[in-house]
Amino acid sequence: MAYLTGQPVLILKEGATRSRGREAQRSNIMAAKIIAEVVKSTLGPRGMDKMLVDSLGDVTITNDGATILDEIDVQNPAAKMMVEVAKTQDDEVGDGTTTAVVMAGELLKGAEELIDNNIHVTTIVSGYKKAADEAAKILESISQPVSLDDRETLKKAAMTALHSKNVGGARDHLAEIAVDAVKQIIEQRGDRLVADVDNVQLVKKIGKSVLDTQLIKGVIIDKEVVHPGMPKSIKNPKIALLNCPLEVEKTEFSAEIRISDPEQMKAFLDEEANILRGMVEKVKAAGANVLLCQKGIDDVAQHFLAKEGIMAVRRIKESDMEKLARATGAKIVTNIEGLTEKELGTAGLAEERRLGEDRMVFIEDCKNPRAVSILIRAGLERSVDEAERALKDALHVIADLVSKNRIVPGGGAAEVEVAKRLKEYGSSIGGREQLAIEKFAEAVESIPKYLAENAGLDPVDIMVALRAAHTEPEGFSVGVDVYSGKTKDMLAAGVIEPIRVKEQAIKSAMEAASMILRIDDVIAAAKPPPTPPSKGGGEGATPPPY
Repeated sequence: MAYLTGQPVLILKEGATRSRGREAQRSNIMAAKIIAEVVKSTLGPRGMDKMLVDSLGDVTITNDGATILDEIDVQNPAAKMMVEVAKTQDDEVGDGTTTAVVMAGELLKGAEELIDNNIHVTTIVSGYKKAADEAAKILESISQPVSLDDRETLKKAAMTALHSKNVGGARDHLAEIAVDAVKQIIEQRGDRLVADVDNVQLVKKIGKSVLDTQLIKGVIIDKEVVHPGMPKSIKNPKIALLNCPLEVEKTEFSAEIRISDPEQMKAFLDEEANILRGMVEKVKAAGANVLLCQKGIDDVAQHFLAKEGIMAVRRIKESDMEKLARATGAKIVTNIEGLTEKELGTAGLAEERRLGEDRMVFIEDCKNPRAVSILIRAGLERSVDEAERALKDALHVIADLVSKNRIVPGGGAAEVEVAKRLKEYGSSIGGREQLAIEKFAEAVESIPKYLAENAGLDPVDIMVALRAAHTEPEGFSVGVDVYSGKTKDMLAAGVIEPIRVKEQAIKSAMEAASMILRIDDVIAAAKPPPTPPSKGGGEGATPPPY
């Protein structure tokens, strides 16, 4: 009827845009490929760094894929999905973010060629799904078990993760710290072992060098002792953790006290002091000589605590309180009436130290702590931040090996083997899906190609040498050595990665590529009009000079 009467029918709001079919697919694929292009040059030990300047002018220099994509302000919706790939990879396994994004970009590039050859998106997605499942089986077959008591192998895995980070000659030192920290926080949950990296506290302080970074078997509290009269160091302290204020609580409703006599005023103040003294006596009666409080401590209470020789720290973060409980064995008490000797924890030393301009309290030398701290030092703020990112990757890699203790060769060796076997698998599938599986194999194989390219090597020569090596029965572990420019047995060279990192990278890349490919219609709402600048000065105001 609308057509007959010549009346237009408005479905979308005025100003909304819509792109359909091949045009929508092309624009989405292009946006995703651009994101992959941004991080591609950062891949591997010889990868380049990016300088990111935010809207406030703060500078970040890094080659960490997750950090780069987190810092850049992406507007395109398809590009945002690629950023999500990096975030998922980082949250799940903590490493391999660049690999996942580059692989997703290559999958979309291959899919674009297939679409141009009139192969339907559904066929491509189905082929990619089969290839990803087969790739997981191939990785499992070439992986090797590793014992959590094999310190040397764990250290090699951490070193591999650190090789792509800009931490100079401190790799060995940081790898040692990462292994020690994770081994300390391993716990049994049901029938499996878990290492929660959140139980490792990372504290950054500018000063000294990266080699002065140290593992503290305990917790660092970024606060100072509340009263100058308190002891600054106590050996073998008895530690009380309080989640209630050492203050006279105010009433929840408005209260008014009428005082007509100075004696009444004195009695009122004396009673307040008696209440606070009673609280301090309860702490002393429990046997505590270190009080760590999540809430506030009244000035009068501080005076009484100092007189009793009790070290106290107030307004500690909740996350730090939980770590203190895990490290010292103390229980967090929410009511001071319930504080007894059984709730106290122990450590080897509680001490306030000066680091640069700040004072911090160290609770260290805890016996078998379930939470530890790493004090990260470096001469520049940028170096401290990069050391933190490097340590996070190393910690996550060791934690991945705790949850699934199998390793695969690094240096692109695993990818070349997966690609080789996927091509064989594709031949057995046949049909149009075979073309998608072959494109998947090419995308996986792009990782060693870019590793070589970023190291200034000829990618064609390297890929030919790798493929030749992988035709040998024991050649599955041969990868590219970016330092010598030749192929090498990566297992013998100690370049190893957790199987979880590779599995997650392939899975994340496949899911992101499939989701972007299946979009054939993009409907964008109209953007709100920009707010006009206010005209100051009213009518007849002098225009600004140009």
